[in-house]
Amino acid sequence: MKNSLPLLVFIIFFSCVKKKEEMQQKQEIKPLLSVVKNYNVAEKINPLFLQDTEGWQELKAVDNFLLRFKKVSPNEILSNALELKGLVQALKENIKPPLFENASFNTRINILQNETLRLADMTFIPAIKATEVTAQANKIINAYSDINSKINSILLKKGFEDDIDIDIAFIGLDSTKIDSVSRKSIKKEFKERKDNNNGLLKSRQQ
Repeated sequence: MKNSLPLLVFIIFFSCVKKKEEMQQKQEIKPLLSVVKNYNVAEKINPLFLQDTEGWQELKAVDNFLLRFKKVSPNEILSNALELKGLVQALKENIKPPLFENASFNTRINILQNETLRLADMTFIPAIKATEVTAQANKIINAYSDINSKINSILLKKGFEDDIDIDIAFIGLDSTKIDSVSRKSIKKEFKERKDNNNGLLKSRQQ
């Protein structure tokens, strides 16, 4: 009995120390979750292409919502996580403009959805760290930037295709196998030939 008393005292002392450390950790975590941070702004759609996406309400909703993440605390990010999850879900499930209905673009939306689901899960973790929330917010911003980057790329390619004013079928090329760079080269070559021919014609007329 005498030998067990020191052991009991040690256990009680150890438990008190452990509880004190846990309380200190919680006290440290809460202020950090309230500290406002500046986040990188997601890549935007090129102003030249805004007309092509102005009717895409689901994309607009996500874009406007993520503006809240420019200067915000981890606590505020967590409080908005579930709403963001719903907006991204709508972006994925609702009809997109036909130009963006392809596997490559859908993959980027799936990545964004996975990141928002991860953030939503963080709202149920009692001891979540501010650094973890910050890192996840940056992942979401980067994933959304990739979507806008892809939109810019698709619309830029479409612009090149629309600018080509020659009938490529006339020269025996398969238009489905020509990328935007090749089309631009073809247009440039034909323009140079046209200018040369015009110059030659003028010199003969003089």
